[in-house]
Order: sequence, then structure tokens, then C-alpha cells
Amino acid sequence: MTSPTTDRIAVSSDQDVVRVRQLVRTVAVSVRLSLVDQTKLVTAASELARNTLVYGGGGTVEVSRVENGRRAGIRIVFADQGPGIADVDLALTDGYTTGNGLGLGLSGARRLVDEFAIDTGVGQGTSITVTKWCR
Repeated sequence: MTSPTTDRIAVSSDQDVVRVRQLVRTVAVSVRLSLVDQTKLVTAASELARNTLVYGGGGTVEVSRVENGRRAGIRIVFADQGPGIADVDLALTDGYTTGNGLGLGLSGARRLVDEFAIDTGVGQGTSITVTKWCR
């Protein structure tokens, strides 16, 4: 797999979450994701960037164009040095929330992308990697 271009945004404010959405949309168009897949990916990226800010205390988002020999896609890595996720299975359960939201954040984001991975530990921060492939 190649990632010829990676863009990085530091996330420390609501405006940075907006910048992440804009970057993801731009890259999604450049790799020719369908409009539906663009919308899904931007929605997932928005939720995960907001989680990076709210629950992780800020962090970074890296957006890469990737290819696997058959198709192009986008890989996004959301990383923070926050408190980590104590129970990943619970956090991925529909309806679970530690805030005032609907509890569809992580589980909803996972459904909107093709690949979803979490690396976290209590006191070690969290890294979430998502990938969306062109059809």
C-alpha cells in the first residue's frame, strides 16, 4: 500500500474540526469517491475529530491518499494523548455515551467506513484509523 500524500491537522478547537471536514471532503473528491461515500466519510471524520477534541483533549488528524493495487482510497488517523478508552467494546455499543450525545459516535463512524481500528489504553491516549475505498 502506498500513501503518496499525507496532510496533517492539529486539532485543538472547533475550527480545527471544520478544517478536518474540509480536508477530508477535498481528498475524497480527488480520489473520486462517490458523493454518497464522500458524505459517509466526512460524517465519520467529523465525529471522530470531535471526539479527539472533546474526549482526547485535542490531538492530530492525518489524512492520506492510499492505493492497494486495485483501487484508491483515503486513510485517516485520529490520535490523541487523552485518558484512553477503558472499555472499547462498550464504547462501540450503539446507545453508549459518556456525554450528552445520542451514543452513535464510534459505532456510527465504524459503520460509515470500510476499515476501522482502535488502538487505546487507559492513560495512553487513543488512535483510531479509518479507511474508505473507492468502489
